[in-house]
Amino acid sequence: MPDSPVFPPAVVAAVLSHMNSDHADDNLLIARAFADPAAAACTMTSLDGEAGYWSYVVERTGGRHERDLRMPWAAAITERAEIRREIVSLYDQAHARLGTTPREH
Repeated sequence: MPDSPVFPPAVVAAVLSHMNSDHADDNLLIARAFADPAAAACTMTSLDGEAGYWSYVVERTGGRHERDLRMPWAAAITERAEIRREIVSLYDQAHARLGTTPREH
């Protein structure tokens, strides 16, 4: 989790709500591409000016294991509009890593 968020709590809450309700599949795609191809579920948990943070679940022998994923932005960000740009970039990179086709933005 971030130590010192750059964005006000209301902005972070709005982004997380949007990502976890409207883009749950994109969260999972990011986890599968950058953390573990066996990820079964994923939620975005926070963000700051340096990175986005996700929590994903992997089901393996012995049960469900929750893991954290920190994905740094391409560069530090300070504006709300930059959040979307960075998440879209991660989404595109995830598709490239997995060899799948992203949808239009």
